[in-house]
Amino acid sequence: MTEHIKIGAVPPRRHFIADGIQRAFAYPFPIFATEDMEVHLDAALQTGGFAVTGSGSSAGGTVIFDLAPAEGVQVTLLRRLPYERVTDFLESGALPARALNDEYDYLTACVQQLADDASLTLRYAATDLPASSLLPGRAARANQLLAFDGGGNPTVTPAIDSEALGSFVAPGAGAVRRSIRDKLADVASVKDFGATGDGIADDTLAIQAALTAATAVFVPPGLYRVTATLPVGYGQTLHGSGAGSIIRADGAGFPVILLPDSYACLHHLRIEGGTVGVKLTGRDGPCVQNAVHDLTIWDTETGVVLDGGDSPDRPCYWNNLARVLVVRHLLHGIHLVRTGAGDTPNANKFHCCRVYSLGVPSTGSGFHVQHGRYNNAFVDCEANLSTTAHSCFRIGPDTDKTLLVNLYTESVGGVPNVYLEAGSIETSITNLFSASGGPAIWDQSGGEFTAYNAGYPAKNRFKRSQVTDLTVEAMRYETRFVDPVAGGVVTPDMTRSVHLVSAFNGAVEFRLPAPGAAEGRSLTIKKMDQSGNVVMVTDATGSGPDGRPFPLGGRHDFVTVVSNGAAWWITAAHLVPGNAGFLEGAPLFEPDLSRSVYLVSAFGGATEVRLPAPSATLAVGRTVTIKKSDISGNAVTVTQGGGGGPDGEAIVLAGKGHAVTAMSNGAAWHILARNP
Repeated sequence: MTEHIKIGAVPPRRHFIADGIQRAFAYPFPIFATEDMEVHLDAALQTGGFAVTGSGSSAGGTVIFDLAPAEGVQVTLLRRLPYERVTDFLESGALPARALNDEYDYLTACVQQLADDASLTLRYAATDLPASSLLPGRAARANQLLAFDGGGNPTVTPAIDSEALGSFVAPGAGAVRRSIRDKLADVASVKDFGATGDGIADDTLAIQAALTAATAVFVPPGLYRVTATLPVGYGQTLHGSGAGSIIRADGAGFPVILLPDSYACLHHLRIEGGTVGVKLTGRDGPCVQNAVHDLTIWDTETGVVLDGGDSPDRPCYWNNLARVLVVRHLLHGIHLVRTGAGDTPNANKFHCCRVYSLGVPSTGSGFHVQHGRYNNAFVDCEANLSTTAHSCFRIGPDTDKTLLVNLYTESVGGVPNVYLEAGSIETSITNLFSASGGPAIWDQSGGEFTAYNAGYPAKNRFKRSQVTDLTVEAMRYETRFVDPVAGGVVTPDMTRSVHLVSAFNGAVEFRLPAPGAAEGRSLTIKKMDQSGNVVMVTDATGSGPDGRPFPLGGRHDFVTVVSNGAAWWITAAHLVPGNAGFLEGAPLFEPDLSRSVYLVSAFGGATEVRLPAPSATLAVGRTVTIKKSDISGNAVTVTQGGGGGPDGEAIVLAGKGHAVTAMSNGAAWHILARNP
């Protein structure tokens, strides 16, 4: 007996996702004839372009396409039988088993088909116990909506009228009916114009199309990749839902968002990459009264730029920026500049704006007002920068009346907190918290600023500042201790006002810079050690204060000098009274006049003490006493360079205690006292 088809417990449906290469798709359920196979590509029923094998086989067969379905297309293979019986058994005729088997196989296949169709319908769960599954009658359900009552049974509810389905009425008195289309058009979404926000597709054209078509454009949460600038024009609004609405520049060389005109609003977005995150400039008209707030801007070269542009008729005035965070910028956080012949950005207001390097080695400034002639104001703003930055706040040479209020500035290095360039005018600084290691205010403007409560915790720590009228209640000096290992030449640290010098290891020449390089500077040099080595104060011109080298011979001797640009001048000096030297063991001594008294022993033989020539720089104005200290009969003779001695003669000190005191007036040594 010929084998009949066996209908197994296999659903008569099979789904595949095409890969663009596969042409043959196997089906595991039997069919009686090739016309029993339905083939669908996605939702489309196919009537050709394929061949079916395996009809009549219990194990199924294969559908072979002439061309492989495209990648991603769903292929559905479905057994579909007509519900009919076209055979009949004869009365009292033969009843062969094959005929019965074929009839039962067909009926079983039809039951499977019904079960498969039923599995795609809405139905009660097997465990559900509804009181009724009957629909309300025709008259009851006419013009009604199908619903379910408190018991979960079918019922009806009044239908919403077509006008209500197509219109909207806001709650509250005075509301008028509007169409849903008009209501939805109030704010357009970039997704209405094809943006995907998946971070992969290029959403530039979709967002630009939205901005072309609508006044207010919403950016739903997502990552929107753009490859060109997005202009937000006159009176337009572009906004998102916060940091989850991300617009990321793919590539550099362009501003991500441009505000080229007036009265635009940009808010609640995260902007990433690009040469500039947000640029405001009068390209299409005056760039005034734009509002930029609640933005985070990451990984740009410069976060925000306000540019005066090319035309004075299209200025960049009266724009408002609030709660803007710029993070990991490469150059400037917020930059005010004029790149053409237009006016400087003026009267713009910044409130609660923060610039944070977050470890990125930025090379510019947190806030750089390069050009801003009048009344740009920064209130409650912060710059926290890397050690490579130029400054936290930088006020440029083309600025006037810039207002800085309640600022916080910080860097782990010596970055200046506020840097005022030469040419800046009337900058006002109030409540500056300067947490950077650099100067609180580095003034190059020549004093063209005012500061109040500025520079905490080191208030008003300025550089190069000019003060017209100064009242000082307490003053501190930066001090340096100098102790060369072998004496020799040392030069001052010009950032310190007081130098404490030790000559313990050898005589020291303390060489001041040329006076022209230190105009207005005042230094105090004090000898700290007890040795007989001299600290000689000179300058780089080969001279010294008051035109001559100045010796500090004894411990605690000091001199205070000031440069007027032409010379160093002594303003104060101190030589300790009784500062004496003891000379012994040589037939000739030439004292350096670093001491006021020399005690000379001639015990080993007659001794000559030769004073410098009276016109020598070391001698003019100096007073010195020479005294014989030993009991021998050897004489101590006091002479002077060039011959002669005090009052024109060599003075002989023959006995112990004999002494002479002489003073040089530059022309001669004159005796002031003599014993005997």
